[in-house]
Amino acid sequence: MTSLVRLEVEEGIGTVRLDRPPMNALNAEIQHGLVAACREAAERRDVSAVVVWGGEKVFAAGADIKEMETMSYTDMVDHSGSLQHFTRAIAGIPKPTVAAITGYALGGGCEVALACDFRVAARNAKLGQPEILLGVIPGAGGTQRLARLVGPAKAKDLIFSGRFVSADEALAIGLVDEVVEAEEVYAAAKARLAPFVGGPAYALRAAKEAIDRGLEVDLETGLELERLLFSSLFATRDRATGMRSFVENGPGKASFEGA
Repeated sequence: MTSLVRLEVEEGIGTVRLDRPPMNALNAEIQHGLVAACREAAERRDVSAVVVWGGEKVFAAGADIKEMETMSYTDMVDHSGSLQHFTRAIAGIPKPTVAAITGYALGGGCEVALACDFRVAARNAKLGQPEILLGVIPGAGGTQRLARLVGPAKAKDLIFSGRFVSADEALAIGLVDEVVEAEEVYAAAKARLAPFVGGPAYALRAAKEAIDRGLEVDLETGLELERLLFSSLFATRDRATGMRSFVENGPGKASFEGA
């Protein structure tokens, strides 16, 4: 893992911290660091949920344009796979994830946020996909994840224009899930994840997979995926614990072990 990205764990919540001042520009090193941090967060049993955070001032202002400016077509053909690899790694964490957005989340930074399950934004945050202003389009998942989140018409509005949106507009269109004061963003993101710490880890994992994979296929295929994942949970101890607790004590009182 690089010093530009680190995983910190406290009370069951992992924080993937971007740390490349002043703007957390997503160069190749930070992209590789994100992949490594996400892999570690996915594998560690003491991590129940994950916050992706850029610090108090800025989430991530996008890709490192200076790094990309001199690339040829063949250079980008070779690089484009890794360009999506880091957002795929975030989306692939089999645990609940939240982007804690302060300052700017633009271009690749917005794509990092889109790869999370939820987004908490500072009141003064700005989000957008301004790649069109550089003569290109989003390349780390923005055209696909943004359209799935806010709908194709609104995604085209943002991507065609390259304009930035305020936190309030982002909340109104469903791009973020919560808006708080800047100094409260990280705490609000952790609070959103706190209910999942000590939860039924394999059921949460199955729920995330069913929703995310189901969006990629037709309804009948999605229903079959749900059926198989639902059935698989009957092999877990948490399923037995949860149902026994419900019968004996009523709902919401089970103590799970994540197994």
